[in-house]
Amino acid sequence: MARFEVKQSGKLQLTSYSGLALVGQCCQFAQVDTVIDPRIPASQGMRTSDLVKSLVGLLSLGKSDFEAIEPFRQDRFFKQALGLSKIPGSVWMRQRLDNKAGLIRDTSSELGVRLLERTQAPITPYRGYVCCDIDTFAMDNSGTRKEDVSRTYRGFDGYTPIAAYLGNEGWNIGLELRPGAQHSARETEYFYERVIPRIERLVTADQPVLLREDSGFDSARLLWAKAVERDRFKALGRSFDFICKWNPRKQDKGAWVAQAEAVGAFVEPRLGKRTALLSLTVERAMGKQKRPFRLIVRVTERTIDKQGQYLLMPAIELEGWWTSLVDEATTVIELYQHHGLHEQYHSEFKTDLDLERLPSGKFDTNDAILQLAAFAYNCLRLVGQLGLTGDIAPIRHPAKRRRIHTVLQEIMYRAAKFIAHARRLVLDFGRGVAAHAEVFLHVQDRLWAASG
Repeated sequence: MARFEVKQSGKLQLTSYSGLALVGQCCQFAQVDTVIDPRIPASQGMRTSDLVKSLVGLLSLGKSDFEAIEPFRQDRFFKQALGLSKIPGSVWMRQRLDNKAGLIRDTSSELGVRLLERTQAPITPYRGYVCCDIDTFAMDNSGTRKEDVSRTYRGFDGYTPIAAYLGNEGWNIGLELRPGAQHSARETEYFYERVIPRIERLVTADQPVLLREDSGFDSARLLWAKAVERDRFKALGRSFDFICKWNPRKQDKGAWVAQAEAVGAFVEPRLGKRTALLSLTVERAMGKQKRPFRLIVRVTERTIDKQGQYLLMPAIELEGWWTSLVDEATTVIELYQHHGLHEQYHSEFKTDLDLERLPSGKFDTNDAILQLAAFAYNCLRLVGQLGLTGDIAPIRHPAKRRRIHTVLQEIMYRAAKFIAHARRLVLDFGRGVAAHAEVFLHVQDRLWAASG
């Protein structure tokens, strides 16, 4: 085995994360300086936009700790790639973020939507509908004394943020931190008030929108809120529909079986199993008012399990979906089943961006970091969609969307020689990586073309 000689050059400037230059361009196209600095001016020291872009740069490399900024303080490429006037230290970054967390949270929530809007990011429909998936997910922060950490529905201590994803690509258009014990439906109507206007901005008027949620959001209050939005869209000449999983609380399963038998809805797909689909109109009360909603219920009765074992008592399963759609029940169920894809997006936040355990002990600071993470997520998603799904992408299995982990591997952590000469900034990828250099150029050109 050959023994390698190790040397360190005093002249070469090498970087192992050349893809950060593309994130810097995303920050430029989202107009981070224009959005942040006028609203959060700094009386002395560095601009607030430098703090925001530094955090976005760290998050887009999968680093979530404040201390991760220290190795970059003397890194000229990090500064040039993100367009920074100064690079903050970890202590200053933590203190500044603690002091301005509320303002940074409120202003940075606009950045991700602004990026998608200005770059005309592709938002593809599913079966004719541009789908928006809303759900909560649990973040494990057990063993800590962070503010508002409490028992989550997953059985550990942490947070349960709520998120909204748009289109088949999974663009994030809303991400807000919540205490661990907060129920999914609590205060969600206020989340609608922030997310639905963003849908209006990003989705063209001729495309129908479909909002999908699981049974944690089954409440009369939220059904009414969605119905009101549907009426408002209709008045504007647009289409807005919803599917929300039914939560069969305290339902009499035997009564549902009898109701299905009364209308002859049962079919027997195999021996010992029969299913029925019912489409009903149910009135839900909100205060002193009532409003009809469509409810699709699937009743499944098993007398023989899938292994062929006869059951002493029939096993009855109830599933249901509240919906404003007029499509066939099977179509509605299929549209809802596609909703499960959003679990991958939750996973990418927690694992690929390393945000399972948030870095601060203060709730507002963690919420601000989560808002910036949503922007970093959209930056990486955009880079992946432009550079890793076409014909010039590095050889991989065909896909309509690449995971954030793949973007980090193929683009962000690509090594290059950094050259700054004669007012020009150059990234030299060297020999044997022509395909990756072509991807980088393609993404950069697409970003400039889309934003121009």
